Amino acid sequence: MQIRAETASDITRIEVVTLAAFATAAYSEHREHLIIEALRRCDRLTVSLVADLEGVIVGHAAASPVAISDGTAGWYGLGPVSVLPGYQGRGFGAALVREVLHALMQEQAAGCVVLGEPDYYRRFGFGTRADLRLPGVPAEYFQAAAFGPGWPRGDVTYDAAFMI
Repeated sequence: MQIRAETASDITRIEVVTLAAFATAAYSEHREHLIIEALRRCDRLTVSLVADLEGVIVGHAAASPVAISDGTAGWYGLGPVSVLPGYQGRGFGAALVREVLHALMQEQAAGCVVLGEPDYYRRFGFGTRADLRLPGVPAEYFQAAAFGPGWPRGDVTYDAAFMI
């Protein structure tokens, strides 16, 4: 498997992977593929990586800038993260998450937030912070990881693409 940056020829396959990955997710509104497309269109898709298994795209992960109400800059939101159902549980998602975080650190990002399963994301250094919130979301599902000293305080807002 190779984790690499998306290319123009991957875009349709990323949509297929994303649709399949979230097809049966009860928590999904099944618009993750539209979010990725909107982020790409407005040049807010900061990191977009694919898991390429011998020419087959089996996974995708993205990161985009978030705003924090205290004005702290340099923070990003991880997601959507998608793996084809037949390849889930085999480490592709974990490899994608690690590489997205590495790419953000290489870009001197201050940190990253994620909305997702707490036990899954905790192993990548994410944790809940009482003073960093995503309004309207149960606190245990919203986690953050700082890449340096200091933590922002306030409400996090994802890019408008997430509201489509």
